[in-house]
Amino acid sequence: MSKAPVFNILAVVQSGRLQYEALLLAASLRASNPDFQGKLYLAEPQQGGKWKRNPAVSNPEIRAALRDLGAEFLPFEAQVFGQDYPHGNKIEAVALLPEAPFLFLDTDTLLLGDLGSLGFDFNRPSASMRREGTWPIPSLYGPDIGEIWQELYNHFDLDFAASLDLSQPEGYWQRYLYFNAGWFFHASPRVFAKRFLTYAIALRDAPPPAMIGQELYPWLDQIALPLVISSLGGGRPGPELAGLDSDVTCHYRSLPLLYARESDSAVAMLEQICAPKEMRKLLREHEQVKLMVYQNRGKKVRALFDQADLPKRERAIRFVLKREGLWLR
Repeated sequence: MSKAPVFNILAVVQSGRLQYEALLLAASLRASNPDFQGKLYLAEPQQGGKWKRNPAVSNPEIRAALRDLGAEFLPFEAQVFGQDYPHGNKIEAVALLPEAPFLFLDTDTLLLGDLGSLGFDFNRPSASMRREGTWPIPSLYGPDIGEIWQELYNHFDLDFAASLDLSQPEGYWQRYLYFNAGWFFHASPRVFAKRFLTYAIALRDAPPPAMIGQELYPWLDQIALPLVISSLGGGRPGPELAGLDSDVTCHYRSLPLLYARESDSAVAMLEQICAPKEMRKLLREHEQVKLMVYQNRGKKVRALFDQADLPKRERAIRFVLKREGLWLR
């Protein structure tokens, strides 16, 4: 029996790559957590509002397969971001959920282990620490990274000092609260969604002076996220959540990266859920699955890297994959 409180999972699905990733996500959830007590919701942007073209899932067989795997579609019309900033789908989508604790997952995630083994405290939100120092990039003449983050916290009247990791040196990016938005959670989708949208719009439309010259896209969701989490009494995830981005979930980003750097259990889960005939029929249209799994190029990728001694930066892994003609995105 699950030790964790009952909660729902939210992901965003669209036509193209994301519909296949959603199928892998749903199949891995069924395989790894057959007794999951919550609901898998798939927020689906529709044509209209900020989407001029139709972004909805285009393959009726995939729609049916997702429903058969227990997923429920939540169609919505994006009013704020849409096709100009697709990452903004997740910001708008949280509000669609029924009022219950939730875990948001990027669609390019596999479930590998028991979600009930995780010690969620949904009243203390958190998010993924599997990130690199992508934002901000201080200019030669300032402000420095600490000054930028402090001004953002001051802008929203938040406690900047409480967000710091004092074990990290001043000026080093890991001292400051910064997340990957690949997963995050909270007790109330209504509260979280309102705060996330409010902060993201404020940063987009009226950024504080310290943000002048900083790239806003594609980082807006990850700039707003630590501010939202701080405002709701959250922070960095503790050891009770170590299974996220580890042996319970895997945010793989792309299948070449999965084969290059992820665990043997992630590879095994991917190949297990891709094996049934009904899945092969649907997934063979996805270029990454076709080449990496069904044509066995994933094994070539895996042979290029020592998973116990990987390059420190993802850029270096991508360089090797591109050099060998094995990079796909």
